[in-house]
Amino acid sequence: QVQLVESGGGLVQAGGSLRLSCAASGSIASINAMAWYRQAPGKQRELVARITSGGTTNYADVVKDRFTISRDNAKNMVYLQMNSLKPEDTAVYYCAAQRFSGSTYFTPRYWGQGTQVTVSS
Repeated sequence: QVQLVESGGGLVQAGGSLRLSCAASGSIASINAMAWYRQAPGKQRELVARITSGGTTNYADVVKDRFTISRDNAKNMVYLQMNSLKPEDTAVYYCAAQRFSGSTYFTPRYWGQGTQVTVSS
């Protein structure tokens, strides 16, 4: 079992920044990738950013160059630095743990409870 707890969400004006944190605990050795997903009301959950145990990162095109995912293995933490936020970034952001093999990323095994990010105009 892996437990994920997100924090850092809130209300921010367009152009502002937020830093989301995800604390992982439990059998973290069973995963080799961490990701941030988001879901707006009425829409499907979408991948925002992902980082592997080796440090490889991937970003959705709409957030690339604005968001940065990072990790601190010693603290079992994953972060998402969000800059130049836009109203369309408004969503519930979820931390997820998953496995990958080669270029294949499997369905996330564990999810956090989510943290609300609201970007005002």
